[in-house]
Amino acid sequence: MENLMLGYSSCKVIWTLLITILGYTSCLPVGDDSVCTAEEVAKYSIVFVGKWSQAAFPKQYPLYRPPAQWSSLLGVTHSSDYNMWKKDEYASNGVRDFAEKGEAWTLMKEIEAAGEKIQSVHGIFSAPAISSGTGQTFTELEAHSRHSLVSFIVRIVPSPDWFVGVDSLNLCEGDHWKEQETVDLFPYDAGTDSGFTFSSPNFATIPQDTVTEITCSSPSHPANSFYYPKLKSLPPIARVTIVKLKRNQLALPGSQPNLTAVGNEIDDSVSETPLDCEISLWSSWGLCRGTCGKIGTKTRTRYVRLQPANNGTPCPNLDEETECEPDNCI
Repeated sequence: MENLMLGYSSCKVIWTLLITILGYTSCLPVGDDSVCTAEEVAKYSIVFVGKWSQAAFPKQYPLYRPPAQWSSLLGVTHSSDYNMWKKDEYASNGVRDFAEKGEAWTLMKEIEAAGEKIQSVHGIFSAPAISSGTGQTFTELEAHSRHSLVSFIVRIVPSPDWFVGVDSLNLCEGDHWKEQETVDLFPYDAGTDSGFTFSSPNFATIPQDTVTEITCSSPSHPANSFYYPKLKSLPPIARVTIVKLKRNQLALPGSQPNLTAVGNEIDDSVSETPLDCEISLWSSWGLCRGTCGKIGTKTRTRYVRLQPANNGTPCPNLDEETECEPDNCI
């Protein structure tokens, strides 16, 4: 009887241990390279470079009221349990408010709630706005071995609900932190406003759509500010560079991070996107003018909808003339 009880107790201990181990492993992130075993904390500088120039994006480029610019950058370091935003999924109310109006309050509350409920957020970071389409802003962030993913969002101003950003970029690689990550950024539509152009008035998308990448051919509408059907892909509208800081490397307030010191130089070059002339349809033919009994002429016209730029196809003739027989001769 004593041996039976001892055996039962041993089995109970083993079973409890097994359940504990299985419970622990089920909480680990999925994927070979998603488990970070690097030292607990790493600090990085993050530099956001706007490449939204009139040369690269000549169509409907905003010059005033307001001119092309970028909102402040808002980001988080987090675990795989949290997503600030994700392609092909619905934007949260916070992301909607930020993408449409640049208001961060609701998004900040969502981030704080995620951090409190499931301990998925390690830190929040932000960088100042950029007052033009080209330029740069920077800040620092801290990543943790259990919160090694980085996400951020920057609003395109002006726009209906367009933004750029990064979703869950992993700064950890197995047992070490990455020294540097550079990502080209392209525009996204938050799926909450149906405007086609930078200056479109508010027009809520009902029902709400998912977050989608804007390309040179999608949305497939000539009025779209990013519609360049002759391109294979859009040039990057921005770029972000994240560089690991050494333990003794502290950035002074307001100082510019020295990226060249770590072997990375910001590329300020911008591509020139050819923009073809766009014209209207022909008007109807005008009255036939001329002397009775002789051949007369009539004309029709069209107008330029969009001027060409960067060696795009020039505009054709805007008026056309043909022979006719004069009407109402006496």
